[in-house]
Amino acid sequence: MILTIRCLTICSSVFMSELGFLLDTHVLIWWTDGDVRLAKKHLRAIESEAPVFVSSVSVFEIVVKRSLGKLETGDDPIRKAATGNTRELPVTWKHARAVEALPFHHRDPFDRLLIAQASTEGLTLLTSDAAILQYDIATL
Repeated sequence: MILTIRCLTICSSVFMSELGFLLDTHVLIWWTDGDVRLAKKHLRAIESEAPVFVSSVSVFEIVVKRSLGKLETGDDPIRKAATGNTRELPVTWKHARAVEALPFHHRDPFDRLLIAQASTEGLTLLTSDAAILQYDIATL
């Protein structure tokens, strides 16, 4: 199997994305809401030729937080993402098992599962969460 590695220029730096990008939940929400907090580097990555994945973990996190009244969004980010150029990334047993090996730099179970998914799938995690940057995974 031959992997195609894409070099993308973003913010005057070059980074490698072997298989694509995985959106952290807040990046997904900011992107679908058109929020000014979305970093330009994240928007350029999302709009690039590389595949963009949305995890079922993010969908679950959004649904849980909305049902508890802890999250309000301008529109339905799940519906908007599904109509965009994104791909669904389901949670597998491999992802769940990978969480067990992660150090506890981050205690949020949703984020820990996203980190495990990015790691096991070779995806670059688009995030603004400083705690995630402590992990040995590709981030932007």
